[in-house]
Amino acid sequence: MMLARDEEILGDVIFTAAEIRRRVRELGRRITRDYQANEVQLVTVLKGGVFFLADLARAIRCPVSLDFLAISSYAGGSQSGEVRLTKDLDESIVGRHVLIVEDVVDTGLTLGYIRRVLEQRRPASLRICILFDRPYRRLVDLPIDYVGFELPDLFVVGYGLDYRQRYRNLPEVRAVKPEALALPER
Repeated sequence: MMLARDEEILGDVIFTAAEIRRRVRELGRRITRDYQANEVQLVTVLKGGVFFLADLARAIRCPVSLDFLAISSYAGGSQSGEVRLTKDLDESIVGRHVLIVEDVVDTGLTLGYIRRVLEQRRPASLRICILFDRPYRRLVDLPIDYVGFELPDLFVVGYGLDYRQRYRNLPEVRAVKPEALALPER
């Protein structure tokens, strides 16, 4: 149920729930083919990546296990450029096939940090799967193996993406109205 304030904030639908479901299934088929019968350790970053991870795991038809990281890249309310791990993996990835599953990649700074940290742990393989890409904002060159969609240069919410910790649960991806970004928090 949408609240009146939501109408002040939410704009056009960018990707429908059906488009997202279809693309996640396609990615799942490609990953299944690439890994065949090998078990894949899916790793995502809390909180936004959980929605994509859950749907992708169900679309992969080879054995999977799940693990989670939490990252902080903000200090004092503004982006500092410094990235740090606030929750580490629960299991070792030594000798395992690891797929980093991310909801969105902008500059690549956070994902680059995660990739470097996980590479040091000697996995058998390390690949990256992202649902939403913004390559025009990239500051770090990354080898991304699977990409769902390219996002337009808009502030968007839904399917794990949030605005002030809200709207992650929308099944579609919607633009946030530019004028809403200046509204005070309630």
